[in-house]
Amino acid sequence: MLTQSEADLLLRMSKRFADPVYALAMPPGHDESHELVGNDSGDERFLLDTWRGCRRTMKLKFQTRSRKVFILARLDIEGGPHTNPDGQRLGGTHLHLYREGFDDKWAAPLDPVLFPDTSSIATAFQDFCRLCAIREPPTVGETLL
Repeated sequence: MLTQSEADLLLRMSKRFADPVYALAMPPGHDESHELVGNDSGDERFLLDTWRGCRRTMKLKFQTRSRKVFILARLDIEGGPHTNPDGQRLGGTHLHLYREGFDDKWAAPLDPVLFPDTSSIATAFQDFCRLCAIREPPTVGETLL
């Protein structure tokens, strides 16, 4: 388990792709993980998971994991509804952030300042990378429309 301060530090830590990725295609049925390296020393490793639905092509997931198992942040776009541990129910587009004692079980509605346009895969991906401090993210060519 991570403490909240550890999780917050890991989320804010500058990250880069371990291997250069210049473009990321996200056709329907896409499901990939990419290794990220934190700090310039490379002593922290992360995974960036990207997923797109097959039949419901507007359904997307971007997720950053630390130490392979701790989900620091997950953006769900047009997914199923989510119910938080306190019973609050959220619609299909929401953001999960690590919360000590609950891992990624809590979600919140999207802040339109952080995520102004989730109708574009490319824009949503760039905004998610900015939230997770991922430097030089690849371009994404697919749109949701």
